[in-house]
Amino acid sequence: MTALFALATAILWGLADFGGGLLTRRLPALTVVVASQAVTVVVLGSIVLGTGAWREAGPQLWFAVAAGLVGPLAMLSFYKALALGPMGVVSPLGSLGVVVPVGVGLTLGERPGFGQVAGIAVALVGILLAGGPELRGAPVQRQAVLLTLGAAFGFGAVMALISEASSGLTSLFLALFVQRVTNVAAGGAALWASARRGNRVLPAGGGPALLWTLLPALAFVGLADVAANGTYSVAAQNGPVTVAAVLSSLYPVVTAFAAFALLKERLRTVQAAGAGLALAGTVLLAAG
Repeated sequence: MTALFALATAILWGLADFGGGLLTRRLPALTVVVASQAVTVVVLGSIVLGTGAWREAGPQLWFAVAAGLVGPLAMLSFYKALALGPMGVVSPLGSLGVVVPVGVGLTLGERPGFGQVAGIAVALVGILLAGGPELRGAPVQRQAVLLTLGAAFGFGAVMALISEASSGLTSLFLALFVQRVTNVAAGGAALWASARRGNRVLPAGGGPALLWTLLPALAFVGLADVAANGTYSVAAQNGPVTVAAVLSSLYPVVTAFAAFALLKERLRTVQAAGAGLALAGTVLLAAG
């Protein structure tokens, strides 16, 4: 059961990343974040009411609020990076957020095992190679790498914060609901401020009609992300966390495969090697 749910997590996260990247090529990244998360608020709110998870409210939910403030910034950076592409490089680098929980453990007195040390070293080499020649004289690709690393740090912070905000399945639903409500509130405020400054929140010529047309895709991205959190929780609760983490961390492979199959993306040899090393480093970190 652990392997099944962990692999489901990888598939869901990978497809959510791919869908978010495609949507950001048609809509402003902030609009994608707010719209996709708004759908999850409705769904999670129904689950919280139906399961009675609201009874587990307590001070620990402030961690979920913090995650909700960090999350939109990370998602915004990540979707922008995916829009710049190539997805086959961006997605593996985004998975490096696992470094943050490792860092929290070190701060609390834990000492990394050999696998974690090896994972950090391999991941750093992967970061350098993934940019490849594009780090010199190609500001768009350099921007994609920098945005992805910032997003990875944010994702790792969210992982650590959510783990502090929940202790069981029902409390996880409540924590995710509070996080998503904060996501929408913070993202909505930023979207309003952006519109006030004269920036477009919808593409010219599309308007609300385009947003309505893309609503099913936006809903899929938001719900796939939430479902992935749920399947990972089930995987971790029903077997070794190490197995769940390693298999779930394979989600960049799904994104890269979707980009290859549907977008016909081709990577330079050095970029492909760097992306592979970054993914290998993430697996070593999770398994260490």
